[in-house]
Parts: sequence; structure tokens; C-alpha cells
Amino acid sequence: MKLDVTALGTFYQMAQEGAGLAAGRLTRMTDVDTRVGVTKLNFMRGSDIRAELGDDVRKVGVRVELTGALDGHAVLVFDWESATRLVRTLQPSVGPENELPDAPDEGFDEMNRSAITEVGQIMHSGFIDGWADVLGSAIDVSTPEYVDGGSAEPFLAGIETAPGSDDLALLFQSQIEAIDTEIQFRYYLFPDHDSMEDVLEQQGASSEDGIEYDKLAGFDRLAQRGADEVASNVTTMTGIETDVEIRRLNFVPLEVLPEEIDDEMLIGVAFEFDGMPSGYLLFLFDKSSAREIVNAMLPMAPDDAFGEMGQSAIKELGNIMASGFLDGWANVLDTTIDHSPPEYTHDMGAAVIDPVVIQLGEDQEYAFVFDTSVRAAEREFDCNIYAIPDESDLERAINDLPMDRIEEVPTKATIEEVETDQ
Repeated sequence: MKLDVTALGTFYQMAQEGAGLAAGRLTRMTDVDTRVGVTKLNFMRGSDIRAELGDDVRKVGVRVELTGALDGHAVLVFDWESATRLVRTLQPSVGPENELPDAPDEGFDEMNRSAITEVGQIMHSGFIDGWADVLGSAIDVSTPEYVDGGSAEPFLAGIETAPGSDDLALLFQSQIEAIDTEIQFRYYLFPDHDSMEDVLEQQGASSEDGIEYDKLAGFDRLAQRGADEVASNVTTMTGIETDVEIRRLNFVPLEVLPEEIDDEMLIGVAFEFDGMPSGYLLFLFDKSSAREIVNAMLPMAPDDAFGEMGQSAIKELGNIMASGFLDGWANVLDTTIDHSPPEYTHDMGAAVIDPVVIQLGEDQEYAFVFDTSVRAAEREFDCNIYAIPDESDLERAINDLPMDRIEEVPTKATIEEVETDQ
């Protein structure tokens, strides 16, 4: 199966249209004003999906099966607090005698489960009607099923289309924000492989053009190894023990990338890389994390953590991280990928990524974004990594990817050989 960018754009339109309809129907049902937040397509490994659902935090979900223009399953998942707020919002319709549990372990009673299932059915119908509108064909939906628990099993049990541990699933991530009430949820679509291939072909994907789906999974694994190397290099350079958190490969319009950046003062180190593939690499730190880096890398903490010495330390670490990330790609692809000297930025939120969006936007509308988080368990240290390859380069690199080399070829960068522009 090949993933053509134009056809994937159709899937993105499905996600956006469905989120809009679901938000409108939720507003009419609950009287809570809503708006649609960021919409994107995720390619996420089965192991990461199970880890996300199996974090030992009680969740509530509504599952449906799809048939027709798109076969598969869809699962709507609320965190416990959001589910409770949702039931409170619906309280007049379910009766004043209805009591809510004090803790997740107590669970919802039958009336509350029925209320959540009803909301889930309304939201599912909004999403799926939106998808059907874009595809111009009908999608039938089964009777909704209420599920809850703190593991992945209740949400995925019996879903044959759920991906295996190392398989990628194409997921819709559509966020609906309640204006005055905080209601958060996740939306998982698990399409049948053959059904999705049919949809892609109907939307113009050909057997000659596009990205090999199976090799995209291999490149995603390669990106994961690069992220692991970044975490290792951070630990080596700073002494801060770090791990890579659950990550996603996103497919989004370039114009929505700035919406994903936290609206706070950020310190960034940006690189342009050139080779096969080419593109941009961006490391983003909040101020406390950047200060941790400066204090860990310099023998004495400077008076101004973001003065000349502090900037130099942050750029030096950025250089090491960029080499760790990109050397793995180059080694496995048996090519050379060079990157520019680090460019330091200190700005509010989206402003740190706007130049990248403007540059790429001259030649492409969508982007595959390797979105990774590096976290420290016991220190105030967070680093978000955005790798944004050029669309045409990425297609060629992935289709030429030797799958048998991904686990065999070392990705480790030689730290001593990395030069900075100090």
C-alpha cells in the first residue's frame, strides 16, 4: 500500500470535517460551547497506543464498529475527570437523584454509563458523518459499546484492526475544546488495512507514486533510534538522566504546526539539514529546562543563563543532539546528511517555528513531522524535538530504505568529532 500525499490530504479533511460536526452536536446536546482545536493524522505504533491507554489511570470510552466506505473500529476515550464533568453537565437530563462516584475505583452506575454512551454515540456520528461527506459515500456504525478501565485491554479487546506492537496505525487526532468546561478526550480510528487501501486508491493514490506504508514503519523505527540517541547524548553531556516519551509521526498541513507549540517563552535550537532527506530539525526547551542545561554544562552558573555563555552551551548541546539524530539516518541509508550550524532562538511560542513553516511552505502544503519528547524524571528538563523532512526527499529516502539495516547498523554519533560554531 502506498501513501500518496494528496490522498492523505483527503484523510486530513475527513478528520477536520468530522471534528467540526462532532463539536456542533456536542454543543447542541450539552449546551456547552465548544471549538475545534488542532486536527492531525498520527501514525502511531501499537506498542505506544497500548502504553498510552495502559498508564494505570482510569479512563472511560465508547467503541463502535464501522462498515461501508471505511471498515474498522473507532474508540472515543475520556479521562476520568472529563467523563465526570460531562455527566455533571448532563445532570438535568439524567435526573437529580443520580449520584456521581467520589473516586475512579467506584465506577459509574448504569444511568451515568448510559449518559456517557449517549454522548459518545452523538460524537461518533459527528465524526463519521464528516468522513462520509468527504468520501461521498455512506459509512454504517454499530451500536455503541461503553468501556472503562486503566489498561488497554478493555478499549482494544476484540478489535482485529488494532495494530501489533511494531505496526503503525493511521489515527485521527481531533481535539474539541469546551469553552467553559474542561473536557478532554482522544479519538482512535483503527481502519481495516484493505479498506484503507481502497479509500486511498479512490482518492487518487497510485501504485507508482507515494510512500510505501511498510517502509514508513521502518523509517519511524529509525527516527525512534535517533531519539534514543538524543536522550543518551543529553545524559552524557549534562549528567541529567533522560528518557524518550511516547512519540508520534504526524501528517499535518504546515499552517497548523505553530498551533501545536505551547504559548510560552521558549528557547529553541534550529538546524537545516541537507542530503537524503533534507529538511529542518528543531529542539525546543522551556526556560527552566534551558536553565538546567546551562547550569549542568558550565562549571559555574552565569548571572544570566541566556547570555552569551548560556547561549553557547545550549547551542553546543543542540549540535550534539542533531548529530545523534541525523547520523543514524545517514548510516542506515548509507548516505551523507549534513546540518547547518545551530541557530539559537528565544521567543514566544509559535514564533520559534514560523521561519521553518515559511521556508517549507514555498514548495509543499503538508508535512510529515517526527514529534518526540525527551523528559527527565527527577529534574526540571523537557525537550520537544520536531524533525520536518522535505516531502519529496522523504518519499525517495523511505522507498529506498533497506529494512534489514535498521536494527543492524549503529546510529551512535561520535561526540568528539562534533564541532560547534563557538
